[in-house]
Amino acid sequence: LKAIGHTEDCRTQMSDAEVITAALVAARFFSGNHLEACQYLQEHGYMPRMLTTSRFCRRLHRLFLLLLDLFDYLGMILKAMSDHTEYLLDSFPVPICDNIRISHTHLVHGEDYRGYMASKKRYFYGIPVQLLSTKDGIPVEFAFLPGEANDTRGLNALPFNLPVGSSIYTDGGYTDYLSEDDLNHAENIALEVMRKSNSHRQDAPYVAYIKQCTRHFIETVFSQITLRFPKSIHAVTIDGFLLKLTSFILAFTLESAFIA
Repeated sequence: LKAIGHTEDCRTQMSDAEVITAALVAARFFSGNHLEACQYLQEHGYMPRMLTTSRFCRRLHRLFLLLLDLFDYLGMILKAMSDHTEYLLDSFPVPICDNIRISHTHLVHGEDYRGYMASKKRYFYGIPVQLLSTKDGIPVEFAFLPGEANDTRGLNALPFNLPVGSSIYTDGGYTDYLSEDDLNHAENIALEVMRKSNSHRQDAPYVAYIKQCTRHFIETVFSQITLRFPKSIHAVTIDGFLLKLTSFILAFTLESAFIA
């Protein structure tokens, strides 16, 4: 926060850094349960001036955009530190509720949030997360889309603020020749897509093998992130739901880059 020049009211009893830290502790150790994380931090003397539950939630919601800025800033640092120019891109779905409870959910409404999970061959109602990570599996960019959005929309949702000459490995769901050519000509970024059998741009067998072996690692990244999710993410508003998702991704990024 100091590095990006963040300032706050000097009268606050609990700093913005403490509020964000409590949210990250909740994501890392308490499956996103803010109440349990705050009680732990207060009882063990880490944050003795802990806010009440309602005040903590209001403060955290006001810091949502700041949390996204922090991730962007961290992503820029990780890209500069990385020795590789290869990146992995894929998406994973986060259901808001079971299909049988769609009519009762109050977070979102409409068919825009109904998507299909090809790996499980079932529909879901929620948010797909478009995630870009380094070759080592450290997230550097992400975006949220409605459930019905296909993967090619993720190419327009992510900024792709990458070093010149980078390569992005992804599966066949991101087949979009126009976006592929635009990235190559404008940013000198190669979109290495796994070609489908009916693709007009087929790869040599050894190229297809390299793509498959390189992009396979991002599935492990997804499993490590979702492993910390509770059975159902509790939230009262869609902003609260997205805030918790952001906390999970940011906590995993910090752990992967500086702790693991």
